[in-house]
Amino acid sequence: MAETMISLSRTLQAAALSLAVLPITAVAIAPPAAADARGRTDAGASARRMLAQLKVAAPLSLRGYSHRRFQPRWAHHKGECDAREVVLARQGRGVRRNGACQSVKGVWRSPYDGKVLKSVKQVDVDHVVPLAYAWRSGAKRWSQAKRRAFANDLSRPELVVVSHSVNMAKGGQGPQSWRPPHRAYWCRYATSWITVKHHYRLFVTRAEKVALLNMLRTCGR
Repeated sequence: MAETMISLSRTLQAAALSLAVLPITAVAIAPPAAADARGRTDAGASARRMLAQLKVAAPLSLRGYSHRRFQPRWAHHKGECDAREVVLARQGRGVRRNGACQSVKGVWRSPYDGKVLKSVKQVDVDHVVPLAYAWRSGAKRWSQAKRRAFANDLSRPELVVVSHSVNMAKGGQGPQSWRPPHRAYWCRYATSWITVKHHYRLFVTRAEKVALLNMLRTCGR
């Protein structure tokens, strides 16, 4: 019995030693910067695929367009809160609202120009694909209900908080004639634009497509 116990002890010791010398496989953890770059590259590749699926056509006439054909007013989503207030709350820091769900205080960063905005009077909620531009890209043929849904879309990257000044500079222009002054945002801007157009099956012009492809180069490959 004693010999059996000694043999078992030696066997266990040998097994422990063999486990101790097993090689340890290192697990590489990508640094945040590398992970961010990979994410931008993947987003750019996905956007290129979606862009390739969009119809290329000449813009429609602006005849018949008015802001009210899309948005007589912001649509309500949660009680007294309309789409604009929802966007202001989710994209700001320390946002405070009054009893009517209107933002009265907060801090926002405008991604188009990098400005930090500390007053509600300085901010606008921009339609990434401008309403007038969407009209000429096919929305002219939509129903009023679909245009209203587009103008108040909280699921796609169509609504973004920006500075009032940069929003006025952009107006209803497309990427072939206007780009965010903050070049680091070009990848995000182009992917957002394409995502919205792809979801709503809006077409692009040749110049618009070329401009979007140029902006996507900032996403990496």
